[in-house]
Formats: sequence, structure tokens, C-alpha cells
Amino acid sequence: MDLGGWLRSLGLEQYEAAFRENAIDESVLPNLTAEDLKELGVDAVGHRRKLLNAIAALHADANAKAARSDSLATIDTSAKEPAERRQVTVMFSDLVGSTALSARMDPENLREVISIYQKCVADTVRRFDGLVARYMGDGVLIYFGYPQAHEDDAERAVRAGLELITAVSALKSRASLKTRVGIATGLVVVGDLIDSGDAQERRIVGETPNLAARLQEISKPNMVVICDSTRRLLGNLFELEDLGFRELNGIAGPARVWTALRASSVVSRFEALRAPALTALVGRQEELEVLLRRWSRAKSGEGQVVLLTGEAGIGKSRLAAALQELVKGDPHMRLRCFCSPHHQDSALNPLIGQLERGAGFARDDTADEKLIKLEVLLAQSNAQPDEIGFIAELLSIPNAARYPLPELSPQKRKERRLMALLAQLERLAARQPVLSIYEDVQWIDPTTLELLTLAIERARDVPALLLIAARPEFKEPWPAYAHLTKIILGRFSRDEGALLIRQLTGDKALPGEVLQQILTRTDGVPLFIEELTKSVVESGVLTDAGDCYTLAGPLPSFAIPTSLSASLLARLDRLAPVREVAQIGAARAEVLA
Repeated sequence: MDLGGWLRSLGLEQYEAAFRENAIDESVLPNLTAEDLKELGVDAVGHRRKLLNAIAALHADANAKAARSDSLATIDTSAKEPAERRQVTVMFSDLVGSTALSARMDPENLREVISIYQKCVADTVRRFDGLVARYMGDGVLIYFGYPQAHEDDAERAVRAGLELITAVSALKSRASLKTRVGIATGLVVVGDLIDSGDAQERRIVGETPNLAARLQEISKPNMVVICDSTRRLLGNLFELEDLGFRELNGIAGPARVWTALRASSVVSRFEALRAPALTALVGRQEELEVLLRRWSRAKSGEGQVVLLTGEAGIGKSRLAAALQELVKGDPHMRLRCFCSPHHQDSALNPLIGQLERGAGFARDDTADEKLIKLEVLLAQSNAQPDEIGFIAELLSIPNAARYPLPELSPQKRKERRLMALLAQLERLAARQPVLSIYEDVQWIDPTTLELLTLAIERARDVPALLLIAARPEFKEPWPAYAHLTKIILGRFSRDEGALLIRQLTGDKALPGEVLQQILTRTDGVPLFIEELTKSVVESGVLTDAGDCYTLAGPLPSFAIPTSLSASLLARLDRLAPVREVAQIGAARAEVLA
């Protein structure tokens, strides 16, 4: 449900931030009372009545839709999804000790426990856009990447698995519950292959589901075990432990497996997923010169904002990294905020991360230790006691005794918190120029967007450069300020692509036909060029002849690297009306090859 759109349709958009800040979504909305609305800061009686009437209308509409769905479910069962090959990440979750539970519990009580467990799995997986494909007693089969692919399906699966362990352990039931999780990524055939009922529509064929089930079997209670193909897609996003090679029943040859311990402390998705050694910047000299000129203005006190846009893989983060490298000799303060697709409903999550990194929080710090570190950080900007209190509250640090806060409505409290954060930026900039970078703003939460909008308005008066990187789908809500510059990154020319390939091969020339195939297939997207070039060099089809590479045999048709499959499939899924045309074209190309 588009909560913001719903509120705007009622003329009550001013309450959107309060609703999101208090985790109000479509599951909570029908149960809101007048008292709840007061707590949310809806003080006007007319506004409360309008909201309550609209909530009642939503509830009635949902019931009507459910009734229509039930009546239609038995009418048309002939529609079937065509079978297709695609990369999918499969999760298999199993309730630990269910056999022992069945031996000591009444069947009705056991049924209740398993039902609670299954609901917990479904709720957790749904938050990461996974699909519960099948319940099998105390086991659950889950797909990430079907029916809708995401560029980060492997990451979503691992995050869901770690969160599931915490959620299951916290369940209140007749027994203490634990779960085991196995995750595997691979190529499968998915679709309604055999006419055997509705469940067949969600069945996939291939080794991947079997591998996920076997990984779950070797997992210990409250452990997430992943295969090597999943691990390669994660970069440094998680702290992992190598479990070595294991013999798995029904799987040919030993398989290397890993256990995911927790999300890592790496701050940037770009840094986590790309190699630590970056190639020299290619094809972006004009854009880099614009950024350097804007930085020069900012240092002189004429604040600047740059909105950098471009499709996924086009090089936004790489350009931001190049700017940071060039200005690191200038005295300045660097602030970095990273928006995440997994925290779009978490108010100010990018700012929370930036503050926690700046303060140097450790995983096992006590509340007192965190507060002391925060005080040291905020002392750099001469923060006032009430500002420290509001920021400590944002970081969930108890501070009632040292920094008591006034009783305020949620809306007023949010406004004071935003003012406290803005004050820190302005005071830091008064000491030395600030380079503030916001990455992946297409995933920004509404409250952070509100803060960023306020910062853009004030930026012209402080020595700061705000660099905002986003994909084209982000629609900026602010006007065309004189101090705001837009840069749109386009795709590489063939010459620029060839130069990047030369860097990736260590200045060794590729056979002409191989070079042309890479350039044609990657269509000028730098990330695609990098990944396909690395895949070709590592595939064994080339022979290193010293100063160049030669073909070891006939020119093959290079497969899409696993690292790109999810991203390309996500793009294709977004183009559902023309997907069939693309599939027909791919099949024809395969036949001609």
C-alpha cells in the first residue's frame, strides 16, 4: 500500500512522516483508534474523523475484494505461467526438534506451534520480497528471484535467514523454538511444467532446491548455511565463516559451504560488492571536472548541491569515489549516508548509520559507552544538551537522566530532531568545509528525504558540497535551485568500453572477435563490461600469450556471469509486457549460435 499516496488523497499528507516513524503500515492501519491518532499527533478532531472514516472504507473494500477473489478462484484455473530458465536463490527453513516435540505434545498443541512457526517464516520472508512456495510439515521452501527478480536476491535471502533465526527464537509458544536455514543460488527451470494443480505454478526444477535442502540438513540450530555460488554474490556484505568442503547427500562432489554470522560493518554497498583495488577512472573526466569546480566553490563558502543520476552499474559510486580520492588532501569533513532497499520504512536509517560510524560504536558497547562516544563526536560541533538528547534518542540510547527531553507530540519531536541534525551539519561546516555524500537515494526513507530537502535549502549559505547519487526512477521533490547542478551519466562509447577492458586485462589485448562480443553484449554499461570481461578471462577459453590473449579454440557464446544474472533479470521482469519478445529473441539467438 502507498501510505503517502493514501494520505495525500485525503489532503492529510502532513502526517505521512509521523505514520512511517511509528511503523504504521497496511497491517496496522485497520486497527487504529482515535486515541492512537492523537498519539501520532493528529490533534484536529476533523482530521481524526476523516482518517477513521477512510480507514473504515479501506477495510470494507478489502473485504469486498477478498469475497470477489474467493468467488473467482474456482472459475478460472486454466491460466498457466510458461516455463522459463532463470537464476533463483532458494531458502529451506526447518523447525529444529519437531520430532521430539511431536512425541511429548498433544497433536493440537503441536499443530498450534507449527502454525506459529510457519506464520513467523511467512511474515519474515515477505519483508524481503521472498515467496513462500510450499509448506512441508515443519519445513518451508522459499524462493528469492521468482516471480519477481531483484538485483540483490542472494543478499535478501541471507538477511531474511538471519532475521528469521532471531524472530523464531523470540516466539512465545508452548516450546522454545529454533530453526535451521540452508540457502543456495543457481539456474533453474521455473513454471507450470506439468498439469498437476495450483502448487505446480510455484515449482522449480534443478539442483538448487535440493542443494538448499541438503545445506539445511548440515546446519546447526540457529545457523544459516550457504553454498559457494551464493557466497560469491555477497561480496563483503556479511561476516561469513568458511565451513570447508562437505559431502552432501545426492549432490555430486564435495561442496564448499559457509555460514553467515551477521551483517558486516562495511558502510558502502559499492565497497562491499566491488574489488578493493579500483581501476583508473575511464570516460568521466568532464563530470569529474564539474564536481571539482563545485567543490572549489563550496570551499570558498558558496555551498553547492550536485544530483548525480544514472542507471544501475553506470558508475555513480565510482565517480563519487574518484572525487573523494582527489580532495582528500584538502582540509575537510566527509559525511557519508547510504540508503538501503531494506530500510525504506526505517526513519533516518542513513543518518543513524553515519552517526554510529562517526562515533565508533562497537557491537558490544553498553548504553553508557555509546553515550560517551556520542558526546565526544557531537563535541566537535558544540552540540547543545537538548540536541544531544534528541540525537541519543534517535540512536536508541537511554539518556533520561543526563539529557531529559520535553514532552512533545510525535510531529514536534521529529521537527526538533531534524533541527538538531541540521545544526550539526552547519556547525561542522563553520569549522571546515564539508563533503556530504548521499548514495542510492532512490531508496531513501521519507524522513531522511525531508531532512535532505531542508539541508539542500540551507546549503547555499554554508561551505558544503552535497553530492546526491540516485537512479533515474528517483524524482527529486525540490525546485531548480541556482546552487544545484544535475549530472546525468550516460553509457560508455565503444572506445571508452575498449579502454576499460584493456585496464581489466592488465593492458593485454583480447582477440578482436572476443572484444566485439563483450562490447556488444554489455551495451556501454561499465559494471556489465567489468563483470563480463572478468568472466571471459577466468573462463579458460583464452590463452595468455604474454602481451595478449589468444583463443584456445572456437569462439564460444559467452554466458552471462552469475553476478549479473539477477540484475538483468530484474530489469526484464520490470518490462513484463515485452519479456516474452526478449525470451523468443534469446531462444532464436541460441539456435543460430
